[in-house]
Amino acid sequence: MDVNLINIGFGNIVSTNRIIAIVSPESAPIKRMIQEARDNGILIDATYGRRTRAVIITDSDHIILSAVQPETIAQRVNGKSGQKFDME
Repeated sequence: MDVNLINIGFGNIVSTNRIIAIVSPESAPIKRMIQEARDNGILIDATYGRRTRAVIITDSDHIILSAVQPETIAQRVNGKSGQKFDME
């Protein structure tokens, strides 16, 4: 099984196999989703105090906040700069 990992900023790495969506944090529904995740303890803040520019939704219902633009993360997911590891 191949595991693709991408950098989401400041040395934080996420498995691309677990990503469902990468969205902007500007809309009210996404802001509510972030607050609910914070209240439920499933929010991962990888912004290092910077402005949140992308919200990554995973298949485990975790919400990850990143200071990197969604377009940049999408390019990394599409293999432009991801790292592949063989997990056997």
